[in-house]
Amino acid sequence: MKTKFTISILLLIIATSCVSPKVYKNLEDKYATLKKENRSLQDEYNDLLKAKTKAENELRDSQEEYDGAITDRNTWEGEYKALVNEFQDLKESYDALESSSSASIAANSKKNRELLAKLEAKEQALTSENTRLEKLKKELESRSNRVAELESVIAAKDAAMTSLKNAISNALTDFEGKGLTIEQRNGKVYVSMENKLLFKSGSWAVGVEGKKAVKQLGTVLGDNPDIAVLIEGHTDDESFIGTEQIKGNWDLSTKRATSIVTILRENKNINPENLTAAGRGEFAPIASNKTAEGKAKNRRIEVILTPKLDEISKLLNEI
Repeated sequence: MKTKFTISILLLIIATSCVSPKVYKNLEDKYATLKKENRSLQDEYNDLLKAKTKAENELRDSQEEYDGAITDRNTWEGEYKALVNEFQDLKESYDALESSSSASIAANSKKNRELLAKLEAKEQALTSENTRLEKLKKELESRSNRVAELESVIAAKDAAMTSLKNAISNALTDFEGKGLTIEQRNGKVYVSMENKLLFKSGSWAVGVEGKKAVKQLGTVLGDNPDIAVLIEGHTDDESFIGTEQIKGNWDLSTKRATSIVTILRENKNINPENLTAAGRGEFAPIASNKTAEGKAKNRRIEVILTPKLDEISKLLNEI
């Protein structure tokens, strides 16, 4: 999917090879805004993982507190039963002494009253503890449900992105071994296409084979309208001799990204609002520029696919 996105950007660059300053400026503004949104989405994703960990810790603490309360209650129940037995013994002694000693009767009566008071206090303590246990149990169940729901949503997002990655891999099978890589990390899918698949040296015009790959990527993207698509152009560190149309590596990488967007725009199922074109020049290499192989890997288009995180954000606010 990332590959299709990249190819679409390249096609867009071809269609708009002579971009007016105003359009180019708008593209730059849109890229800056989307880049900021992309960073925000990444931060939200990291916050979600932290919130999940926090919720799990709270759930563990509540479980420990609940277990401790159960232990206390059992202890008090034992003490209560012991007091009941002691009270029964005293009552029997009281009955036996009642006819022989008024003094003994008075003493036993006092002790009985004390025991009754203790029993009443224990009963009240047990009632209060049972109420607290019930409250803790409900809180524990509520937190468990929220954590489970959050885990379910995150798992669903990951599964959806895995399915998307697999769909892109299947769609671009013909381009394996031609400078195409597809990865899934940090909740996103990255489709990388080396320039040898897309462009000739110094050009932002997408070749026939490259257009085919981008269009096939676009087909998968059209079936996933809720995915944000960022197309980034990258170069090696070789200085590009500027022309009237190209000012340098950064400009070239931007035009190549825009060419891919142009191709993707041909697919009417793709929402233009989800597309962003960006040029990174030579400033985000993935390999060393000291070797020809490393330079070839750095000359690439990256299509970064990000799912919507609105549902997860809502759950986090409720925890």
